[in-house]
Amino acid sequence: MAAPPEGFRYLPGFLAPDAQAALVENLRAVVAAAPLYRPTMPNSGRPFSVRMTNAGSHGWFADRAGYRYVARHPETGRPWPAIPPALLTLWRAVSGYTADPECCLVNFYAPEARMGLHRDSDEATFAAPVVSVSLGDSAVFRIGTRERRGPTSSLKLHSGDVMILAGAARLAYHGIDRVLGGSSRLLTDGGRINVTLRRVTCPPEEAA
Repeated sequence: MAAPPEGFRYLPGFLAPDAQAALVENLRAVVAAAPLYRPTMPNSGRPFSVRMTNAGSHGWFADRAGYRYVARHPETGRPWPAIPPALLTLWRAVSGYTADPECCLVNFYAPEARMGLHRDSDEATFAAPVVSVSLGDSAVFRIGTRERRGPTSSLKLHSGDVMILAGAARLAYHGIDRVLGGSSRLLTDGGRINVTLRRVTCPPEEAA
């Protein structure tokens, strides 16, 4: 078992129960404006096991043509809703980055859902970290190195936990091996929500 890469930060229990409940209500409003949908894998066209949606100016999307960011919901055609202020506050508190995120990707995991090892590499800048928030059922998270077949380490993520992938960890492969169904009462019907906050474009000062 390898140690997590440099730049990986884990903040267990960062959000108190009342803050978690408030954030879930914020995300319900996001989903009301931009309903959850199921993207498909490039090439194979197989559906993801998670459902997802986005907030912010850029929404992450996948289909047979590849992975990319889009400005509008793929099914409704409407622009993505704004990122909830509570998540902007969280980003500013933990990211150590001067510019705000442009994408808030919301993944919903039913108990049987998984996420294979992947890395977040569709952005124009890797200087900004990826900030991840876990809500609802716990999950087994795996993180490796920049090499797909590199050594990995695992930890359980619980509701209210926050992770930051920065530095060498920013392009590390990572994924969700399994969801521990019934481990939280935060969501009425169970399941897990994962929110990732990302900067997609280079801010002017960084580009200069």
